[in-house]
Amino acid sequence: MFEVSVATSFHAIHAVTIAGVEETPHDHDWKVVASVQGDKLDGDGLVVDFLDLQRCLEEIIAPFLHADLNQCPEMDGQNPTAEHVALYIATQLQDKVKAPATLSSVRVTEAPNCIATYLP
Repeated sequence: MFEVSVATSFHAIHAVTIAGVEETPHDHDWKVVASVQGDKLDGDGLVVDFLDLQRCLEEIIAPFLHADLNQCPEMDGQNPTAEHVALYIATQLQDKVKAPATLSSVRVTEAPNCIATYLP
């Protein structure tokens, strides 16, 4: 089994609601790592083309660049937790990964040592 990953980042603000209490809006330099796996390589020796995967990931996170995630339509009114951000990115990316490769994870780092991973 092979796994390849691409990474990107974006700056955005959010205010998460925890136990009914909304945090004060604050910003983060969010980091995203998307990983794709496959048990076979294509004729070029690739699971996926890094550049194609990177382009797809950049398109998906574009609405989050310098955004307020609480107001971002892509969050669909959900609490803008790192978990929900990872889920959104994975859901959008899953359909763009071409078989036989599959999306294996999306990892979102909200702040140092604060990481949420979605495993489809």
